[in-house]
Amino acid sequence: MEKDLSNTMIIFGGTGDLTHRKLIPALYQLYIKCYLPDDFSLLCIGRRHKTTEEYVAELRESVKKYTSRTFKDELFDELAAKIRYFTLNFDAPEDYEMLRVEITAREEKGFSRNYLFYLAVSPEYFSPIVENLKASGIRDNPSGWERLVIEKPFGKDLESATALNDNITKVFEEKDIYRIDHYVAKEMIQNITMLRFQNTIFESLWNNKYIDNIQINVLEKEGVGTRGGYYDHTGALRDMVQNHLLQLLAITAMEPPISLEADDVRNEKVRVFEAVRDYGGMDLTDNVIFGQYEGYRDEDKVAKDSQTETLVAAKIFIDNERWRGVPFYLVTGKALKKKTAQVTVEFKRMNPYGDDFIKEPNILEIKIQPDEGITFHLNVKKPGVIDEMVTAEMDYCQSCMYLYDSPDSYEKLLLDAMIGDSTRFTRWDELSLTWKFIDSILGRFNGTKKHLETYAVSSDGPESLNSFIDSGSKKWWYLNRDYQWSPSFISPLDEHISTGFNIRQVP
Repeated sequence: MEKDLSNTMIIFGGTGDLTHRKLIPALYQLYIKCYLPDDFSLLCIGRRHKTTEEYVAELRESVKKYTSRTFKDELFDELAAKIRYFTLNFDAPEDYEMLRVEITAREEKGFSRNYLFYLAVSPEYFSPIVENLKASGIRDNPSGWERLVIEKPFGKDLESATALNDNITKVFEEKDIYRIDHYVAKEMIQNITMLRFQNTIFESLWNNKYIDNIQINVLEKEGVGTRGGYYDHTGALRDMVQNHLLQLLAITAMEPPISLEADDVRNEKVRVFEAVRDYGGMDLTDNVIFGQYEGYRDEDKVAKDSQTETLVAAKIFIDNERWRGVPFYLVTGKALKKKTAQVTVEFKRMNPYGDDFIKEPNILEIKIQPDEGITFHLNVKKPGVIDEMVTAEMDYCQSCMYLYDSPDSYEKLLLDAMIGDSTRFTRWDELSLTWKFIDSILGRFNGTKKHLETYAVSSDGPESLNSFIDSGSKKWWYLNRDYQWSPSFISPLDEHISTGFNIRQVP
């Protein structure tokens, strides 16, 4: 392990759901895979009073629950020996003085002087924590690196995001700020760039000459559950579109970067956001749908007259040479029929021999969850004495190939932050441009109510979604997919099992 990977990770919000459900299980996985340095240590900070022994016992149950297939008591014991719990009130300056004493004592015992501060707390604590790290002297550490990882939401609009960024950059430089979007690190999202840039067959067609439209969907079966208080002040547009979906858009649409270095990749994403057409002069009726599922206003901590959207569909155009005229259709929502996330590329129809021959356009599906993989739809001749076209699907099933053992996105992001690779983290200029775009939608209401379309729980969403696609085949491709992968779809031939590929004919 490289020497500069050694670090002490300090998690603010150590007793929270994110730490128990994601961060500690991810660190456990990194540990058992030998990705953590030998001198790694973990200081978990929470407001509740408890001993390290009590805290580690709670973590054990969480890791056991969320990593059941790989959990071993003896391995967790090894990781637990590196963990210490510390009680602190996030907005109490005197507590940070005690934290500074604790950190100094750890350094004198030989613990790493490299620090990874992780803010797994509510957004209102971001600024107070960072300011107190500076005021207490904890931030003054000339002998090692110090990085700050911040969870979303980073602001609620451009103005609040700018104010928050100004506070944080008074203490940490931009290069040391890691604004995390766990969705970007999912395996199949990372595969989009490899699929494009390492396969000439796709990159040469990845433009408005050959592509009719691109659809990006991230859908959930569950409602807001226990997150009603947070969600009712946020909504799907801020919670999902501003970060996850627009990042997916940028990764799908960006130009090939000159290298895979962090800033080269993020520069190309910025150019996409700069070219996105805002909604300042557009008719929202034709380009945006807001929906709210039936019963949302009865959820815990949700206002009875709530105007918060639980579903958003948006048609987006990128005004550059590659994508001019190609609509990108985005949709995200809660309490829908099925949980699914994918990017679907619909190619233009090539039909030189008449309608009797063409069946469907070529479709490329990049499946992110719950299945992971790629499906390419081909038009082929059906065997027989009559010329008849059918659609065949060429499948790459990553879920089948790797036995559903893809790493959690937090594993990759935590390791990246330790290494100092910020490629998969959001830079401020990206963030400011995405908020500017979201503001161009929100600013259109000027105090007036959104037009919310009600939809039934476990449905496909509002009725207007059915006619929202106005290009190409004029349909959402994910709605026409009931097929789910399982290892039984893989050919029994050994060479097919080893590759994870399968070709099927569609009725």
